[in-house]
Amino acid sequence: MFATGAGCWQAGWVLIEHRGSVPQVHPSAYVAPTAVLCGAVRIGPDARVLFGAVLTAEDGRISVGARSIVMENAVIRGRARHPAVIGDDVLVGPHAHVNGARVGDGCFLATGAALFPGCVAGAGSEVRIHGVVQVNTVLPPGATVPVGWVAVGDPAQIYPPAQHQHIWAIQESLDFPGTVYGVTPDAPAAERMSRQSAWFAAHRRDRILDESPRRQDD
Repeated sequence: MFATGAGCWQAGWVLIEHRGSVPQVHPSAYVAPTAVLCGAVRIGPDARVLFGAVLTAEDGRISVGARSIVMENAVIRGRARHPAVIGDDVLVGPHAHVNGARVGDGCFLATGAALFPGCVAGAGSEVRIHGVVQVNTVLPPGATVPVGWVAVGDPAQIYPPAQHQHIWAIQESLDFPGTVYGVTPDAPAAERMSRQSAWFAAHRRDRILDESPRRQDD
């Protein structure tokens, strides 16, 4: 059973209807008072979403599995072509950025980890502090991205950031502009940002589900 709407708001968090979809939170989950859940977001049993975290489904969806923890100030973004799927028993560390990624059961995403649209982190893999998993990259189960390193390609190759030429040789074919912005690599900034502006304009029609937070025992 999942709860939606004003009943959820009694826990104090911000629930926002976006593109006609509302968040669903399992009754056993905890969402901190300063967290934001926007759109088609589903929080599983015994999951925890801590202070300042933002889960925004945009034109896609987000699911967070059982016992997974989204820590302070993390951002998770779902997209139509690339939903954000967080498996069971996953830690999403503080200030992590998970954008349209699929994260397998038991993964560990450390502080500041960044996972980009279309990527997959296999079950039990680790992305350590400020590690990066690039667009459309597949990290195999049990793999580790060391502190500050970059995983790129399918299957992933993992490089230190100083090896930019090796990273770019693979990343160029992964089509970051097309995957993230829907434009060609040579598209001008005006085209790229006009598309982004139109995409985010849907938030102008958002609806906060309850403007008067209440405690359960009020």
